[in-house]
Amino acid sequence: MIHPQINSAVDGHARLITTPVRSLIRRAPVTVAPETPIIEAARVMRTHRISSVLLVEDGALLGLITDRDLRDRVVAEGLDVARPVRDIATLAPGTIGIERPAFHALLVMARHNVHHVPVLDGRQVAGMITSTDIAEQQSDSALTLTGAIFEQNLLESLVQVSARIRSLQQNLAAANVSAHSTGQIVSAMTDALTTRLLQLAEAELGPPPVPYAWVAAGSQGRGEQTARSDQDNCLVLDNGYDEAAHGAYFRDLARRVCDGLDACGYVHCPGGMMAMTDQWRQPLATWRAYFRRWIDRPEPEAMMLTGVFLDQRCVHGRADLVEGLRAEVVARAQANKGFLAALAANALQRKPPLNWRNRLMPIKDGPHEGTIDLKMHGIVPIVDMARYYAYAAGSEAVNTRERLEQAAARGKLSDAQARDLLDALDFLSRLRLHHQARLMSDGRAADNFLDPAELSNFERGHLLEAFRLIARMQAVVAEAYPVNLL
Repeated sequence: MIHPQINSAVDGHARLITTPVRSLIRRAPVTVAPETPIIEAARVMRTHRISSVLLVEDGALLGLITDRDLRDRVVAEGLDVARPVRDIATLAPGTIGIERPAFHALLVMARHNVHHVPVLDGRQVAGMITSTDIAEQQSDSALTLTGAIFEQNLLESLVQVSARIRSLQQNLAAANVSAHSTGQIVSAMTDALTTRLLQLAEAELGPPPVPYAWVAAGSQGRGEQTARSDQDNCLVLDNGYDEAAHGAYFRDLARRVCDGLDACGYVHCPGGMMAMTDQWRQPLATWRAYFRRWIDRPEPEAMMLTGVFLDQRCVHGRADLVEGLRAEVVARAQANKGFLAALAANALQRKPPLNWRNRLMPIKDGPHEGTIDLKMHGIVPIVDMARYYAYAAGSEAVNTRERLEQAAARGKLSDAQARDLLDALDFLSRLRLHHQARLMSDGRAADNFLDPAELSNFERGHLLEAFRLIARMQAVVAEAYPVNLL
């Protein structure tokens, strides 16, 4: 029987996933022009009894200000209230589409540590939702946990708060929340921890000497993390970076954050693919050179590295340092047939656990004898195929679901093939999440090794069909690049 407190959290998460952002908008958007004096903007907020107002110019959203901005940037600084409101605004804030599920607004708030998110209907401003609007939809939630993360000022207390992420994943599994949604929520928690660690490090070290982007890679970059994850990350530094003048600062910053994540349960990457490794803490020009070399000469080591760093997303800092790089990498990769062939070959490396009779073939010996590795022989092959199809289609999507959907929309695989792969991914990921939730409930560490005997006959049948589908789709990929079979 599920504890009443867990039921409450489950109901809250379910509401967030089924409730569209549109239904949370309480009023028409309240806007001012960027040149409006600060005092006039404050009067507008008072008149409408709101805690924020949107800056709109020529019909497009420019930024927003909140009552906290008035307090911290105006009153506390003794700023002249006759100055234009654009001087104190948060420009280019995170936004959300009006038809998106409410939990996506939660992710925006978690990643940016904000409590107000503008809602867009296409390019038009439709309104604003706040953390209070979301909090009314749930109680003990990811939003509550995110708030607790940003309240901590010591690593030791962050470690204690991070332990609650396991319970969060268990609650989501109990609610039968989709693996796609669970991955995004759990990844948002890692984003929040990372951001808070960076804030604490900057508070001690001082402001960064040049702009930077802290980039999540791998499963966090794709928004597909679970409780069993190591860390993959890197630093993209502004080209004004000078090793002699700035190296010590960023070396210390990266070490503090990576060690902090390790203490919070995101263990150091065994292959050292982290910002604390000198090679992965470089200016933008060096990253451009890395990707050019990897794409132009797709040797085995290059493909191993691109398997991690092609799945990248800015978590904190200057997102524009990454966005331009990503567009350049996608265009270069799509135009290079040799690199696409190497991506296809990479998608064929890990085979589903089937024997010559096309039946399930569990691991034969070792500590995991009799089990099936759901991640390496089920989920990873789909992730690798989605990456191949996305780059062949010229898609900048990073999430596996979005990659398959965009690749199908651009004709690189059929709608039916994309749906089949997505169904297989959802099923395997759900099995993995429920397996991990059972282990954590028993006080054991989460892993990816499932004993098929734990499943019903119905589930085993679907597991077998999912693996057979992966094998068929790998054959389709191999047919597109038969040279990889040599």
